Amino acid sequence: MGEIVFVGLGLHDEMGITLRGLEEVKAAEDVFVELYTSLMPNFSIKRFEEISGKKLYAISRKELEEENGEAILKVAKDGKAVLLVPGDPLIATTHIALRILAEKLGIKTRVVHGTSILSAVIGLSGLQYYKFGKSVTIPFPDKTPSETPYEVIAQNKKLGFHTLCLLDIRVEEKRYMSAHEALELLLKIEEKRKEELVTLDTFAVGIGRAGSRDPTVKAGLLKELLSYDFGQPPHSIIFPGKLHFMEAETLIVLAGAPERIEEMVV
Repeated sequence: MGEIVFVGLGLHDEMGITLRGLEEVKAAEDVFVELYTSLMPNFSIKRFEEISGKKLYAISRKELEEENGEAILKVAKDGKAVLLVPGDPLIATTHIALRILAEKLGIKTRVVHGTSILSAVIGLSGLQYYKFGKSVTIPFPDKTPSETPYEVIAQNKKLGFHTLCLLDIRVEEKRYMSAHEALELLLKIEEKRKEELVTLDTFAVGIGRAGSRDPTVKAGLLKELLSYDFGQPPHSIIFPGKLHFMEAETLIVLAGAPERIEEMVV
């Protein structure tokens, strides 16, 4: 039997793949890429093919989820197939189902890690990773905004933890939620809940294009962030909990936070 190697592409363009990942691509019979689970603003299939010397087969959500990755499994029965995934494979993706199915069929699977949005955004913010609680995605509303993100922020805040909010993307529709849209959705929930959790005077950190050469990191009150230009997507938001003095200083120096956030230090 053959194998499937899940390879992380990183966050921004074709240069984000690791050297090990590139070697796996070059040694594969066929290389598949999915680009629907995350936005890689500057990724070019053509440039990647020139770098790797391999042709990429773009695979859709339907092919991976509804058809169980049949095209990949077919190659992996007797040879080596690589599936390129934005970010770090199996982090915030649904591809674990394909890995389980492959193993049940006797097909070996391996993972070559790439830069994750989770570590990149937290690193850019200057906040300490071990002080983060549960992460949450803010989805586009169907009719009314989901209150789950609001509840997760509330749960983490009670414990003094930071909350990382990833923002919804719908690649097929070319819709990428902005930090402004996400904050407005949370403020609408605040109007209903009236818990004084997410108000115009709430402190937060917005990050744009983590993993690129020109990321945007801005800390401030929501009334400031709502008018701040975070540039092109993807965007993320962090709601800090209790701050260490080094975290506060980092936000002031690197993210333009007002010095009064030192009052949040414990």
